[in-house]
Amino acid sequence: QVQLVESGGGLVQAGGSLRLSCEASGIIFSINDMGWYRQAPGKQRELVAAITSGGSTNYADSVKGRFTISRDIAKKTVSLQMNSLKPEDTAVYYCNANVRTSIIARFTTYWGQGTQVTVSS
Repeated sequence: QVQLVESGGGLVQAGGSLRLSCEASGIIFSINDMGWYRQAPGKQRELVAAITSGGSTNYADSVKGRFTISRDIAKKTVSLQMNSLKPEDTAVYYCNANVRTSIIARFTTYWGQGTQVTVSS
């Protein structure tokens, strides 16, 4: 089994910063893409940022220039540095990862339990 555990959420004023971290553990042979999604009340879950095993990144237009995703392959972690936060960034943020548990297994997507980010105006 694979577990993803997020940390770093909280309450911050508009214009402030937060850093989210996510660590993968369990039976892991390799990890392909890792990413962060978010879901605000009454809205669908949306991609915030993703990073490949080669380090290529992809961001939602709404966070470009403000958020930075990074990963440590050896530590099996992915982080999201969030600067210049806005009230509309308020959501539950979820980490995900495409994981292969053995050399013959297919990649499977796993999700963390989510961490709340609240930005006050």
